[in-house]
Amino acid sequence: MTAELVRGQNHPLPETRLEIRVSVGKPIVAGVTLSDDQGKVRGTDWVAHPGSPTLPGLEVPRQAAADHRLAVDLGAVPDAVHRVNVLLALPVGVGGPVSFGSLAAPFVAVTGLDGSEVASYTITDLDAESAVVALELYRRQDAWKVRAVGQGYAGGLADMLTDQGLPQARELAGSINEAVAQGLARSVAAPPPRSSDDARVRTTGQTAAPGPGAPGPDSTAAPQPVPAPHQPGDASATTGATGGPVNYTHPSRQTSAPPTPPPVAAPAEPGKPAQPVAGDATGWSMEERLYNQVWGMFEDLARSTAAYRSAVDFAESRMDQELDKVLSDPRSRIGNTGDVAREAARAKHGLLVDRARAALDRDLGQLAAESEVVEPALPMAYAGWDSPVWHAYRTPMEIPMAVRLGDLHLPERPDLHIPMLVRLPLERGLWIDSGRSSGTDSLADTDELRRLAMDSAVAHAARLLAVYPAGEFTVHVIDAAGSAAGALSPLVTAGVLNEAPAAGAAGVSAVLAKLTQRVDLVQMAIRAGAADALPPDLDTAEQLLIVNDFPHGFDDRAVTQLRYLADEGPAVGVHLMMVADREDAAEYGPLLDPLWRALLRLTPVADDHLADPWVGHAWTYEPPMAPPGSRVLQQVLDQVARARRTGGR
Repeated sequence: MTAELVRGQNHPLPETRLEIRVSVGKPIVAGVTLSDDQGKVRGTDWVAHPGSPTLPGLEVPRQAAADHRLAVDLGAVPDAVHRVNVLLALPVGVGGPVSFGSLAAPFVAVTGLDGSEVASYTITDLDAESAVVALELYRRQDAWKVRAVGQGYAGGLADMLTDQGLPQARELAGSINEAVAQGLARSVAAPPPRSSDDARVRTTGQTAAPGPGAPGPDSTAAPQPVPAPHQPGDASATTGATGGPVNYTHPSRQTSAPPTPPPVAAPAEPGKPAQPVAGDATGWSMEERLYNQVWGMFEDLARSTAAYRSAVDFAESRMDQELDKVLSDPRSRIGNTGDVAREAARAKHGLLVDRARAALDRDLGQLAAESEVVEPALPMAYAGWDSPVWHAYRTPMEIPMAVRLGDLHLPERPDLHIPMLVRLPLERGLWIDSGRSSGTDSLADTDELRRLAMDSAVAHAARLLAVYPAGEFTVHVIDAAGSAAGALSPLVTAGVLNEAPAAGAAGVSAVLAKLTQRVDLVQMAIRAGAADALPPDLDTAEQLLIVNDFPHGFDDRAVTQLRYLADEGPAVGVHLMMVADREDAAEYGPLLDPLWRALLRLTPVADDHLADPWVGHAWTYEPPMAPPGSRVLQQVLDQVARARRTGGR
């Protein structure tokens, strides 16, 4: 039976191999410190954190996420360790919440490897704290117990580690924050909270997080993940020039809870799931319903795969335990007793894995059926370049909720692609990495990678131009060396650029000066509350700057201006898209690290570098390129240019 702990309460642990599951609803950092009998952390090698995630008997997640699973084997921790402290902290310097008081109460559960919950603790009464000791596992007379702590620190990780006696507390806190920032730079940002408190409506009957099976210690049922508690969302806003919230909600879109869409699918036969329907999520419009449905599919696939991988890990751990038991039993050396026991352990392992795979295949089948229905129904901004919707292209009258930047898939089902939708206006710039990555063919030519990266940037720019109303999106290009003339020809030929791509150091300086001045003017107008005082010749459209072959043609001043645009531009409608190989800018060293982290890294070839905001899987990203031989991109750009000349007609 699960013990629901309150602050200060303890509970015995029935076994030494455990999982600690954390759910908060927003990306946080999870870590562990080890303490001696005096409660002191002896050194940095007694701390497990995203930059150094493993210690003897312990493993913590490698990045910030809304949900965490920490693996614990108390039998393997050093004898000098008397306490294992579970730490939670908010990421620093990434634009997220600055205190736990603005989040839902963190939920922490200690479970067995079979998924059965031993104890849980909801950490309440947090306010200005940005770090908290959630639990401690401690020795008591050769046995282990768990205690609910809930000790918060307004000074963050540094104060927490200092309080635990670590001499290098502030240095370690800085390195942890750096590792977390690098991890968040590769993470797909979670969507804003949905406008309904209800869970995603699914005609298939599938839920985002299945409940625990809670099998007994000798059961062969595959474990299921513990469902996360309900987490109310906060407002969908980001920090603007004044330090206050800038609301990106569409002005005509209602914010109260939308009605549940009426069921339109035929009832399923008994024992069979209902047929999926496009737009069966909540929302005030079909666009919003499809957006929520796609994100629901993304979350379902992440959690179903996490459940499968957890079940496989459990099966492996259980088989290892049983094989260790066989090897340590002298009776196994008599006759074929040992062989029989080993074969039984392997058979049980195979049964557990087969059942977990069957459950995963069932979920993947439902998601694949839903994808087949949803993909053809996606509107232009969400559709792939191979969708027929582009052949009936008309200039939109309103800015869409989001735009598709590619596809995502996992190795368990490579053919099941989830559209990667990002809200508009863009809250982060884009970095198209033209260097080698894990998905790059070792024989790929460097020049070919650069060409593919620029082709990808042009495809992204074309889509953004196409989904904005006429005249409400302006593209600038810096091509200092003139090496991207071929890739840029669709934009130049169509006439969608207000001016030719800037070349040379003088061209770089002129474009950057113009855009930084625009950022300064808009920020001053916002601070003064005088938006109507902007110069009449100021282009009020959203601005996109494409920079090719960075840092060629950039001096120190230009680099500083680029960093300024990446940090301050998105809040006032100036966005950055860089096509660059990070190695080319190695001479700047750590000076440019904040720039790379501020941008969402995409690749021109398939690569498994992106992470989801729930469990942190490594997702393979597929860039959104037009089909080979297709002229759809050029035809769309021609219509965009025509609409710009005729005022949208």
